[in-house]
Amino acid sequence: MGSMPDWGTLPRMLRDQAERHPDATVVADASGARLTLSQLRDAASGIARGLMALGVAPGDRVAMWGVNSAYWVAHAFGIWDAGAVIVPLSSRFKGIEAAQLIRKTGAEVLITGAGPSDAPLAGLLPPLPGLRHVVVPEDSGLPGLGALVSLKEAEERALAVRPGDLCEIMSTSGTTGAPKGVMIDHSQVLRGYWDWSEIVTLDEHDRYPVIAPFSHGFGLNAGLVACVLRRATMLPIPIFAPDALMSLISSERITVLAGPPTLFHRILDELDRGSSDVSSLRVAICGAAAVPGSLIERLVERVGLERMINAYGLMEGTVVSMTRASDPIEVIARTTGRPVPGIEVRVVDDDGKEVAPGERGEILQRGYGVMRGYWDEPARTAEVIDADGWLHTGDVGVLDEAGNLAIVDRKKELYIVNGFNVSPAEVESLLLREGSLAQAAVVGVPDPASGEAGLAYVVPRPGVAADPGALLAWARANMSNYKVPKRIVVLDALPTNVNGKVDKQALRRAPGTAQGE
Repeated sequence: MGSMPDWGTLPRMLRDQAERHPDATVVADASGARLTLSQLRDAASGIARGLMALGVAPGDRVAMWGVNSAYWVAHAFGIWDAGAVIVPLSSRFKGIEAAQLIRKTGAEVLITGAGPSDAPLAGLLPPLPGLRHVVVPEDSGLPGLGALVSLKEAEERALAVRPGDLCEIMSTSGTTGAPKGVMIDHSQVLRGYWDWSEIVTLDEHDRYPVIAPFSHGFGLNAGLVACVLRRATMLPIPIFAPDALMSLISSERITVLAGPPTLFHRILDELDRGSSDVSSLRVAICGAAAVPGSLIERLVERVGLERMINAYGLMEGTVVSMTRASDPIEVIARTTGRPVPGIEVRVVDDDGKEVAPGERGEILQRGYGVMRGYWDEPARTAEVIDADGWLHTGDVGVLDEAGNLAIVDRKKELYIVNGFNVSPAEVESLLLREGSLAQAAVVGVPDPASGEAGLAYVVPRPGVAADPGALLAWARANMSNYKVPKRIVVLDALPTNVNGKVDKQALRRAPGTAQGE
């Protein structure tokens, strides 16, 4: 398709697409809801008018909480049409976690969609004095209010949005505990995901189930936005059931699939077992994972894939590198490819000096994709973006002679459970809110089912007995399922190093941390 039209902002992109291709179906969700480009444009405009009637001004933050759905898509574009900034909340969040982000970003309006269970999400929130309005799906919703605002006024608002205005604040777990808000603007999202889509070859003939949650950069930008950019049909998946994957692919004639290597292993296992038809699949996208070469070979042979793409990105840096169509299998298996256009990558040692090809070091990134900063945290922004504009990713990587980047480790302590980054410090601070503990230390350990899992070592308060079973039950009730530790071990004291800091290396070596125990 070549270079991106000169849209500049998401509202202008939506208007141009709806004008040229009004009948292209861009959303088909599980409930049977369908949205063409012209319907999405009209729905977004009605929602924007409702938000304006509630007093939402340009640059205001609006939180969005719910599982992937057509409702979520329309409200995201409605928020952008109103000139506001979307703050997506994970549908897995419990009340404490959602409240933290609403408070942090100063969002005064919260739109809730469906939750993972039938319970309404809004009921989970503690009282939040700054939150003026909560929109629930059962209402007639925002379009009912929108009658108070003229269509002309809403169009003026949408067209006044500038390319450098923020469009989203994404939550990311940091090593210091409380989640940070990553600021991304309209121009970054449009350019990054147009180029991503070019390399993926996403187009108007594709049918693409968005499994990653819309609250995550991959689901929102490489899913929701990319499909509207390229007029592909997205199928928002509210709650992913691996068992239903094969029937989804065959019944919906899915052409593009993105997910971790386990997803693609699953397809091959199912093909070995039965006779599902997955011949429609054209492209598979894996995110920053080592993919066994044999897996790619089998997918190409058994499924007839045209291409498998390995990619690396992060909330703070949009899209960093991707493999290309002409790459040999070992490059796709071993690396995340070369930097995308407009992005530079360096790998440096602890002194900031570039290392030789094949040597490990921290990955630095510079270019248009680097975030505008962490919301309301200039000091933490300065810690990761240096004076020359390089983003220090905290990931450890290796560049080969050809410029392909492999991700080998994480410099920070984050560990990954089923594809979700978990900050030990955040889990520790949540555990301490339960009340019976004096200290908590969490480490990530290898886990055959989820890749990694959390192991929590806790010390009870004097005179209090800590019960691992009760603590786990409390954790399940009060934190997202991927943050809940797999095991809790009660100790009399935590090991410390010479500086008096908890010695996490010693905890990792402790008996009981080994895989499968």
